[in-house]
Amino acid sequence: MEENAPHVVVVGGGISGLAAAWHLRQAGGDRIRITVLEGAPRVGGKLLASPVAGVSVDVGAEAMLARRPEGKELAKAAGLGDDLMSPGSAGSAILSRGALRPMPRRQVMGVPADLAELAKSGILSPGGLLRVPMDQILPPTLVRTDVSVAAYIRARMGGEVLDRLVEPLLGGVYAGRADKLSLEATMPQVAAAARSERSLLSAARRMAEESPRDAGPVFTTLRDGMGSLPEAVAKAAEADVRTGVTVRELCRTEQGWRLVTGPVPKPEVIDADAVIVAVPAPAAARLLGAEVPGAATELAKIEYASMAVVTLAYPVAAFPEPPARTGYLVPPVEGRPVKAVTFSSVKWPHLAGDLVLLRCSIGRVGEEHLLQRDDAELVSLGTAEMAGVMGVRGLPVDTRVTRWGGGLPQYNVGHLDRVARVRSAVAVQPGLAVCGAAYEGLGIPACVATARTAAGRILDHLSQRGE
Repeated sequence: MEENAPHVVVVGGGISGLAAAWHLRQAGGDRIRITVLEGAPRVGGKLLASPVAGVSVDVGAEAMLARRPEGKELAKAAGLGDDLMSPGSAGSAILSRGALRPMPRRQVMGVPADLAELAKSGILSPGGLLRVPMDQILPPTLVRTDVSVAAYIRARMGGEVLDRLVEPLLGGVYAGRADKLSLEATMPQVAAAARSERSLLSAARRMAEESPRDAGPVFTTLRDGMGSLPEAVAKAAEADVRTGVTVRELCRTEQGWRLVTGPVPKPEVIDADAVIVAVPAPAAARLLGAEVPGAATELAKIEYASMAVVTLAYPVAAFPEPPARTGYLVPPVEGRPVKAVTFSSVKWPHLAGDLVLLRCSIGRVGEEHLLQRDDAELVSLGTAEMAGVMGVRGLPVDTRVTRWGGGLPQYNVGHLDRVARVRSAVAVQPGLAVCGAAYEGLGIPACVATARTAAGRILDHLSQRGE
């Protein structure tokens, strides 16, 4: 490390903050001193693997997009390239109108592209199915400003496509509601079509045809779970990573920035030449309130959803027939507490063995009452789901409940404009950057991309100072 090396502090040790530290190290080498401060007792944020029945499985995010390069590239750079795993070829399903029905393969975030395939699936009622092709004869619904997903999809294809296809897919990603989620932020391909094309069905068909057929799997994971990524990235970043350290204040100084950590009676002051704020929006709003009030006000308006993951391990013999699908989604209109089920040992063949490993997701925006139940009750909801839908007999051999309070930012209508205002306010503050899931995407590749941008901004700042 060079003497008097500039000091960059990254606030937040989730994958965004760790990726920012890694990018700083890659470009800055030993010319930069990097400190990562994480309030929790571990790094990784929403990435966490935990043993269930002796098998390491993800109890947070369990996959990342394989067709975006940022996540895979980071895993390879952290020495985990040989641990990247591909999913099995089994399809998924939707629990609709009381039965598991195959998810149409030709669809764009739930927007159907093949009417014959949709009809064969049985997801929609006969009346709901007849409503879909009316999209081709209705007057155009050209969107000039951001609107909710629900408003546009319902206008073009009717309520059943929205309720039984689009809503469960969005719920699986955001744990949100389509009547509040932004079309621009959550379904950008569809939003682009909404600005210029008369028929959404025709646009979906075109998008499905343009989708590369030999691009490989959509998702990937790691042999020991996505939860193994944070520690590997932290090690590769060669940063001073400190856990259990909460940053309470952030203020400008003549030389850069000052951070106040620790308990109020015994505060610790840390001086930095530059700071990357990589924490969720509510915490970022509190930190930026004094120096960047415009950004803080906008960040404070980003809502978050809470959820829980109930992981269950059953003997294969507990199922009348071994699960043949990777999992299923549950539309809110079905009125069930479980919103999605993933059969992990089917989706990820490297987990296959003597047990069926699965995870039930519970909790959407507006369903916080479900998460007020204790762990035993949440396990009971999961086992009841398996008994009722899959005919499972007996109890699981092991269980785990993992709660993610305020875990998922909601990209509500106007989100992209809000993010633009945050970035504009931060841009005039020398040596300050933000990154994370609150901005341009929840997935790991999107978070890594924001981290790379933040690191680049800080490196430019240090370069201009001649450091």
